[in-house]
Amino acid sequence: MANVTVVGAQWGDEGKGKIVDWLSNRADVVVRFQGGHNAGHTLVVDGKVYKLALLPSGVVQGKTSVIGNGVVVDPWHLLTEIGKIADQGVNITPELLVLADNATLILPLHRDLDQAREAASSQKIGTTGRGIGPAYEDKVGRRAIRVADLADPEALKPKIERLLSHHGALRRGLGLPDADAGQLFDQLMEIAPKMLAYAQPAWRVLDQAKKAGRRILFEGAQGALLDVDHGTYPFVTSSNTVAGQAAAGSGMGPKGPGYVLGIVKAYTTRVGEGPFACELSDEVGTHLSTVGREVGVNTGRPRRCGWFDAVLVRQSVAINGIDGIALTKLDVLDGLETLKICVGYKIGDKVVDYLPAGMRDQAAAEPIYEEMEGWSESTAGARSFKDLNANAIKYVRRVEELIGAPVALLSTSPERDDTILMRDPFEG
Repeated sequence: MANVTVVGAQWGDEGKGKIVDWLSNRADVVVRFQGGHNAGHTLVVDGKVYKLALLPSGVVQGKTSVIGNGVVVDPWHLLTEIGKIADQGVNITPELLVLADNATLILPLHRDLDQAREAASSQKIGTTGRGIGPAYEDKVGRRAIRVADLADPEALKPKIERLLSHHGALRRGLGLPDADAGQLFDQLMEIAPKMLAYAQPAWRVLDQAKKAGRRILFEGAQGALLDVDHGTYPFVTSSNTVAGQAAAGSGMGPKGPGYVLGIVKAYTTRVGEGPFACELSDEVGTHLSTVGREVGVNTGRPRRCGWFDAVLVRQSVAINGIDGIALTKLDVLDGLETLKICVGYKIGDKVVDYLPAGMRDQAAAEPIYEEMEGWSESTAGARSFKDLNANAIKYVRRVEELIGAPVALLSTSPERDDTILMRDPFEG
């Protein structure tokens, strides 16, 4: 039996929440390994909607849930999220939730810096303004405050002073007042006992789970095309979102993440700024946005919509080592007379079958489309492949051919049970 790593194979918002929740039934442990509370997963279980940002999806199932060292954690947001989900009947205890003691904290000064930079920039990245990028900067700059630092107040004070000596110049350059070291220390000491209740060496918890033969599910946030190395740079997030990060961001070895399942929407969306060759501003784009309810879970930002881009997904399959995909939101295509799939790009006088790394080439890429006949029958709620109409089946098979990976799961609605299992990822 394999462990499973779930990653988004587009720009995020592919429906990972539902798939991770569905797979949680088969897992013993669920791990979040990168990102911050800029990502969001919506789970619909028995008609009840759970909106999660930092908490791994396994908490709803009562499975051991781990926030790994690769995540940047806003402690105030985490405690608020724990309170909100408790109001929905899910009690988050230290037995249920493990917070890596070496995870980096997002502080109020990170949020200030993020928002001030975005407001002042002539070339906006489209960040959520929640401090994720600046927190990762401090992490790689070796000046971050980590969860374990909350347990040592005397050592924390000079760490805060060192951090503020860096941020002081940045804040003054953006017209922000200097941060107060004493106030920040008091804020951290106030939340320290609540945070430390969940803190453990996450790598050790996972090592013990592996040795005990427990099934581990690694839950990615965002999508591969927002990866800081492999995405549409600089219009990306500040962490590695690809499957390889599951090992580094959790403390497991490279063999630990197991089977890689890429989540792929049956069309394409992205939030924020950046290139999007297949973006539609016509009635089809409106259909995808409206029927697909394409609004960010935590940000409320509308998603840009377009045709399925096989070039991008094929690239994601390669860089993630994807073994199979979960194809989501097929039902949103119901009723469209003609469907288009991007099979290549024209950039100037060149035709390419991949997304170049250069920003100008990415912005200039024009899609080369292949057309397919759509369908009028509803695929919503289908729970067997034989329940799909012939044209829907042809579409699924063509997607498989173009991206070079088989469909392991097919989702036909937001409900957990409206999922067609074609291959169980946990069986490898």
